[in-house]
Amino acid sequence: MNTPITVFLADDDADFRRVYRRLFDSVDGFRVLGEAGTVPETVRKISALRPDVSLIDVQMPGGSGIDVLRGVAESDTRALMLTAFDLDEYVAGALKQGAAGFLLKNASSSEVLSAVRAVHAGHAWLAPEVTARLMGQFEERPSHSRHPFAHVRLSERELQVIRLVAQGRSNQQIAEELYLALPTVRTYLSRLFAKLGVSDRTQLAVLAYQAGLLYEPR
Repeated sequence: MNTPITVFLADDDADFRRVYRRLFDSVDGFRVLGEAGTVPETVRKISALRPDVSLIDVQMPGGSGIDVLRGVAESDTRALMLTAFDLDEYVAGALKQGAAGFLLKNASSSEVLSAVRAVHAGHAWLAPEVTARLMGQFEERPSHSRHPFAHVRLSERELQVIRLVAQGRSNQQIAEELYLALPTVRTYLSRLFAKLGVSDRTQLAVLAYQAGLLYEPR
């Protein structure tokens, strides 16, 4: 029998936590280790329990979800940030502090489960709504305000890989779409991580938006 994914729920809304606990309890392969409603309690419990994945609200009494990320940096939990609003300012801050993903609270049950499985497997997860907001936000920026990574030299193939990552495609899907071998896709990603100084797919996509790398010159 496979070891279940252990989950921690951090949100100041007890009803919300109850709904999520009921969801995970109803599906094989998950186990809720604990829950909390404030930032100090969340940091203390995650540090002690060390869950595989922590679902953390971006706004809680005693601070913010970003404060939680700073406090549990040594716990190795994979943090999936939750919010009722697609607030752009929280996305970049959470990712810089090591969040593995960003999920809106109106996500369906299947999307929540998929997100937890994905971040547990070492992948990043960015809600489609957040991705769309980021694309719109950075597409509208004038070129002089774009991220300095805009000047990194990237091949057209590397740009194709980045665009597909930003669209949420898996390595296998990227390989099929670009007619590449799967190990070749992994090599491209490793090189891109090194070039852009990022550690996962979500950070790669966000920095690509910031740099204007996903848009053709006008």
